[in-house]
Amino acid sequence: MSIWEYANPKKFMQTSAWLLPWAVGLTVLCLGIGLIWGFFFTPDDYKQGATVKIIYIHVPAAMMAINVWVMMLVTSLIWIVRRHHVSALAAKAAAPIGLTFTLIALVTGAFWGQPMWGTWWAWDPRLTSFLVLCLFYLGYIALWQAVENPDTAADLTGVLCVVGSVFAMLSRYAVNFWNQGLHQGASLSMDAKENVSDVFWLPLLICIAGFVLLFIALVLMRTRTEIRTRRAQALMARERLA
Repeated sequence: MSIWEYANPKKFMQTSAWLLPWAVGLTVLCLGIGLIWGFFFTPDDYKQGATVKIIYIHVPAAMMAINVWVMMLVTSLIWIVRRHHVSALAAKAAAPIGLTFTLIALVTGAFWGQPMWGTWWAWDPRLTSFLVLCLFYLGYIALWQAVENPDTAADLTGVLCVVGSVFAMLSRYAVNFWNQGLHQGASLSMDAKENVSDVFWLPLLICIAGFVLLFIALVLMRTRTEIRTRRAQALMARERLA
């Protein structure tokens, strides 16, 4: 069985219909366990107090904001190279979800940073690149809406996605590129010295899993909607020509 079989809209609709209930159920389970455990059954940090518990929303949202753009890059390249419509529609469907994750990360970051830094915003390398990534999400969505021909829109947004990937990578690795800046290092790292305390680590992992599953559920729903919309538009066009 080839993976390209799932680029067929009929095959995708069949498979996603089976996956979607599992994705929704696991999302509710992971987010329920992770957030309740994190907010109610972990102690306050000795420096940050209860503010540290924003980590259970901020870190997963920030990780997903970047990874959603990477997913959009991959599916856009598949469209450009192989012209599979499902991949283009999946990228289009993912963009509003990624924008929402980015906004959540920016807002929760401001609430987390204010008591630590004494300001709601700083032109820190990671914060600035994240803001630019947010603008790229807005531009991507606007470009899909502005171009009437869907194939042309997919081509143009694919190019925009490649350019915006630079800022997605900067958002991820800005702390490594520039030693200066207020933003802390990675909360989860291969280097044990950079990881959060063990008491916060496991519920954070569960929350991250919940956010990943949430994205999968939402992108499946939205892609299915995009496919149905494309089918409806095609039928309406045929009726006008008949």
